[in-house]
Amino acid sequence: MFVVGMLAIDMFLCGGRKAHRISTTEALAWTCTWIILAFVFNLFLWLYLSHTTTSAIANEHALEFFSGYLIEKFLSIDNIFVFLMIFTYFSIPAEYQHRVLLYGVIGAIIMRFIMILCGVWLINEFHWILYIFGFFLLILGVKMLVFANNKADLDKNILIQWMRKYLRVTSGLHGERFFVTQNALLYVTPLFLVLVLVEVTDLIFAVDSIPAIFAVTDDPFIIFTSNIFAMLGLRALYFLLVNLSDRFHYLRYGLAILLGFVGLKLIISHWVKIPITITLVVIFVTLATCTILSIRRSRALKKSNNPPLSKVL
Repeated sequence: MFVVGMLAIDMFLCGGRKAHRISTTEALAWTCTWIILAFVFNLFLWLYLSHTTTSAIANEHALEFFSGYLIEKFLSIDNIFVFLMIFTYFSIPAEYQHRVLLYGVIGAIIMRFIMILCGVWLINEFHWILYIFGFFLLILGVKMLVFANNKADLDKNILIQWMRKYLRVTSGLHGERFFVTQNALLYVTPLFLVLVLVEVTDLIFAVDSIPAIFAVTDDPFIIFTSNIFAMLGLRALYFLLVNLSDRFHYLRYGLAILLGFVGLKLIISHWVKIPITITLVVIFVTLATCTILSIRRSRALKKSNNPPLSKVL
């Protein structure tokens, strides 16, 4: 019920029902709102556990939620850059993007719920699968680190080629509509193709993020709630970062390092248990370092593109 309520707020109060351009101020306000709600939820979780269990258990679960939330939030930044690439490729106006992202968030929540249940079942039945998750994340982190600067060519995307070949696609957009009828035939609009790509992207990134959070906790409630809060703020975070994508050059390297770390943590979990506080420190240091380096790089490029007048003369 809580998730449904939060989605309703997102739909009715965050411009989900009408086409309009989300301003940076509006996106910042909603991003802060979702972050505050996550902290408030974590506080209530800690208070509840403090009264029903021991303070040690309450502290541990609160830190697990916070770590899981940060990991999912950090990894979702990569989703945002991919979404931006998709919208740019199809030339989707900003006022139509928020509806696609809303359906994308709903689809991501459903897919994550199913994948979390499957993941918990698999781990309970076959504990050794955690090591497979670990090797998968470690390899993915190395691959992302090596190919961090590579850009995908959507013209060669198999899914796009298949949809254009087997679906009747209109030549242009029809507002926010996904389907239209022309000459008594049902057509899909380019916005529908974007929606499919966004949902598939959500699924692909869920395959990354769900195993990653198992490095923090195996509690289904903590895993699901931390994922949900991160997903609920994804749409607002997208519009906040959409104009700043070029200023976060090193964030993908940070994502690669984080994936490699949680993968290694899963692999060695049988012999060495890394405390949750160490995980939090690694997340914070990685995020802060990549952000600072990205900002410094952005300023350096800006100065090089705009040399002092004395040097020009």
